[in-house]
Amino acid sequence: MHALTEVYISQQLAEAQKSPTDESYYSAFLSDAPRPAAVLIPLFHANTEEKKKHIWQVLLTRRTVSVAEHQGQVAFPGGRADPTDTSPEMTALREAQEEIGLDPSQVRVLGRMNSLWTITNYLVTPVVGVIPWPFPLHLEEIEVSRVFTIPLDWLVNPDNHEIRYRTIPEPFSQILHRESHPVIYFKPYQDELLWGVSAEIILSFINLLDNKKTGGHSIARQ
Repeated sequence: MHALTEVYISQQLAEAQKSPTDESYYSAFLSDAPRPAAVLIPLFHANTEEKKKHIWQVLLTRRTVSVAEHQGQVAFPGGRADPTDTSPEMTALREAQEEIGLDPSQVRVLGRMNSLWTITNYLVTPVVGVIPWPFPLHLEEIEVSRVFTIPLDWLVNPDNHEIRYRTIPEPFSQILHRESHPVIYFKPYQDELLWGVSAEIILSFINLLDNKKTGGHSIARQ
């Protein structure tokens, strides 16, 4: 199994771009075109020993209860695209700077994942980048209440996540001919609950690294 070097991660991201994005079932009842957005998946090594062994940490945020959408949820830095943004990378880096004070010039972008259509009608493109650590955090207090990290090893372990089913309200259940839809939940980590779109993004990233459709603990080591 390959070590999770920056080169390997970049190669896997580039390879994934060759495959078309699956059509979302949200297109059945979301008539408006989705709004473009992007998030940054920030990776870093906490220390020299982790760097030698290619052990990665993932930085996440917790949204405040005063934001318009996804109040109090765990998320990646990111948001909707501005008209002046020329790429998902520009959106992700701009939003990360605004939300947590991350200097865009200090981020090594490794690539992007396929876009994800969300129930809130955003087309979200995850961008993967290596960030310096530590760096001076400057939180946008209106949007971000906390920044924390989770080891990628922990996220990779299939024992730490599960699929739950949430009820689809009427009339959408009739349109879709289904009464529930699957939602990914990770176990609480440091009292933080990663679920929903952010959990789906991280699990897709894990699967992309492992070259298969389901996550596996094996990818964290060579």
